[in-house]
Amino acid sequence: MKSLAAGAIIAFSIGVGATSANAAEIRLAQQFSMGYLQFNVMKRDGLIEKYATQRGLKDFKVSWQRFNGPAAMNEALLSGSTDVVAGGVPGLITLWDKTIGTSFEVRGICALSSQPFLLNTSNPEIKSIKDFGERDRIALPSIKVSVQAVVLQMAVAAAFGEENYAKLDSLTVSMSPPDSTIALLTGSGNINTVFSVPPFQFQQLEQKNIHTVLSSFDVLGPHTFTVAWTSARFRKDNPELYAAFVDAMKEATAIVTANPKQTAQTWIDDTNSKLSVEMVMKVMTGPDVTWTMTPAATMKFAKFMRRVGSIKHEPASWQEMFFPEIGDLKGS
Repeated sequence: MKSLAAGAIIAFSIGVGATSANAAEIRLAQQFSMGYLQFNVMKRDGLIEKYATQRGLKDFKVSWQRFNGPAAMNEALLSGSTDVVAGGVPGLITLWDKTIGTSFEVRGICALSSQPFLLNTSNPEIKSIKDFGERDRIALPSIKVSVQAVVLQMAVAAAFGEENYAKLDSLTVSMSPPDSTIALLTGSGNINTVFSVPPFQFQQLEQKNIHTVLSSFDVLGPHTFTVAWTSARFRKDNPELYAAFVDAMKEATAIVTANPKQTAQTWIDDTNSKLSVEMVMKVMTGPDVTWTMTPAATMKFAKFMRRVGSIKHEPASWQEMFFPEIGDLKGS
């Protein structure tokens, strides 16, 4: 089995530029997957530093962090220990709902990618969402709030009726994608199913006894997989750094699309992955994968989460959940 990253929450910082006590700082957080390739490119090429310098900033710092799931990441954002986070759409919606109308209101900055994630199992008896039993255990990044947890609820609602949307929640276990992949492939920890992320979901399928039950695209159609968000306070207090991040995202998105081989190697180097460049390129250039800043199907998530009571507010449009810099994009 290929080597996988450790599963504990990892937070690491790489300071760039001046480090005085009064230096402006942007701290960026991501999770374990290939849904954040723009972040890898930004770090490699110093794109935030490039655009911040162009805007006249001389005294600033850029730091990078990694977390296991949206719950820990959102807690870090709320506690002020990180500034820009990236993850699945429900993580953004959850925090937008909790902070709407406050001085710390959280909104999305932009999407990063649209791509499906897969519900894989080693149980040969499971052919559909209706086949799970009490002994099955489904690992996902965070119970209830991760994008995998919400899509699972949506699939269950479609199969058993919306009033039963939480029918399989008791089977779910919070576990990082690297650790859940190890558990599935080795049969440890009673984990026989994983709602995962690329590239781990494809590593799982290399083992002959693993098969896919459903794809998130089966449930939602094409949808945003990863999105970046921050607080209104950070955007207000650091307008030049915020604008530099948006400019860096634009360039990084273009680089990911134009140079997949170089980007694949960057991701391998940045995550210490043992995957081949060819494998990573295959995943990131798949037929259902799009690297884009345009949000897709975010309202489907929000409307469902409001109907089942996971959030208290329903946005009137996707733009209400995002800052206005991308408001003219043809999102949904």
